[in-house]
Amino acid sequence: MALHRFLIIVLSLGLLGSVVESIGVNWGTQATHKLPPKIIVELLKDNGINKVKLFDADQSTMGALAGSGIEVMVAIPNDQLATMNSYDSAKQWVKRNITRYMFTGGVNIKYVAVGNEPFLASYNNSFLNTTFPALQNIQNAIIEAGFGDTIKATVPLNADVYNSPASNSVPSAGRWRSDISDLMTSIVQFLNKNNAPFTVNIYPFLSLYADDNFPVNFAFFDGGSQPIVDNGVQYTNVFDANFDTLVAALKASGFGDMPILVGEVGWPTDGDKNANIGYAQRFYAGLLKRVALKQGTPVRSTLPEIYLFGLIDEDAKSVAPGNFERHWGIFRYDGQPKFPMDLSGQGQNVFLVPAKNVEYLPKKWCVFNPNAKDLSKLGDNIDFACTFSDCTALGYGSSCGGLDTQGNASYAFNMYFQTQNQKEMSCVFEGLAMLTTQNASQGQCNYIVQILSSSWSLRPSFMALMVFWGLIAFHLFC
Repeated sequence: MALHRFLIIVLSLGLLGSVVESIGVNWGTQATHKLPPKIIVELLKDNGINKVKLFDADQSTMGALAGSGIEVMVAIPNDQLATMNSYDSAKQWVKRNITRYMFTGGVNIKYVAVGNEPFLASYNNSFLNTTFPALQNIQNAIIEAGFGDTIKATVPLNADVYNSPASNSVPSAGRWRSDISDLMTSIVQFLNKNNAPFTVNIYPFLSLYADDNFPVNFAFFDGGSQPIVDNGVQYTNVFDANFDTLVAALKASGFGDMPILVGEVGWPTDGDKNANIGYAQRFYAGLLKRVALKQGTPVRSTLPEIYLFGLIDEDAKSVAPGNFERHWGIFRYDGQPKFPMDLSGQGQNVFLVPAKNVEYLPKKWCVFNPNAKDLSKLGDNIDFACTFSDCTALGYGSSCGGLDTQGNASYAFNMYFQTQNQKEMSCVFEGLAMLTTQNASQGQCNYIVQILSSSWSLRPSFMALMVFWGLIAFHLFC
């Protein structure tokens, strides 16, 4: 019996390794309370994840990755692209963020992401003239530093840089977006010259989010949707159709065989009616099964390198695209897995290994005070709490969307209280709030206890609180 159990464990580990070799994760850090980088690196290693994509080149993150063997894609944020238009600045960036880590036992850097989706239509051409020169300068600086054979610069692009015309909306008709067609062709030529991959971010969830009439099953990999037929080729999911539209655009530019890297793909778990754990689990189960089978798309049979988005929830991300932006993680804010997710692709109902040695603030919550007399300012206080913390779970269709008014107040007050590191003064709200040691969570709505972290400054919200109370006092006494 013991031998049988041992053989099962060995077999499971072998299956796991076969999948995670093709899978990486995006490690974002826009959180009020960050897990220490060393804990994150151990989390990656414990789950056999050996590829990570970053959104900067933070020294503490890079230091934690040193010696881990994990392949790393470091990044240059969009707001630094103009600076990289100077070759001297590009060389300094490479020296500071690449060369310094290239020693035995250092960081295993494989890619440099030059910008992040810089051609989004919503950016109003802000990075249109700076992205390509930055890409050229960074790659040339990498070559000059002696790492051109092993480190490649690429530009992670949103799938909106290509499309099919409305008159023939099939993948084989894919072309570059008309306003950036020449620029995209130049970028692709440069990537090809340097044997660098084309990097694209594909989000089936966004197709569902943007259009209530979008067929739900077409967003997933497990069938059940009416296929799209393109010259005899059947497409049963939006990921394949989107990916092959890109292949067609590359082919039209003369680079149909260029390697493609999927820089971001995933499913959020909160903040929208379609962002939930059930859908996320379904999406990842289908994706990982395909990875296990090394199954590509109808036009490109080779499985691309894939980076899941993302690793951990980020409660300080902008919600301009939608409230779901703060809930992309396959792990919660504290490194605990959200749902069973089998990296072997075999459909096993297992949770990922959680983060270890996580320190939390005391088990205290800030909730609505049921003895409060004057409720006239309740709405204002809830608005204030949510302005300086994350209340996206309160939205329609979200995990806390079914709370009553007092429940909404408790959730908002607690999120602000936890964001402020449980400072007692942050649980006042004109007498509408009180402290409790009883877990206030309701059903699937989790009232968190924040992790212990030195990454969040109290100053902005604390000063705002002082201004808020000052205005209240002015109206009361003047």
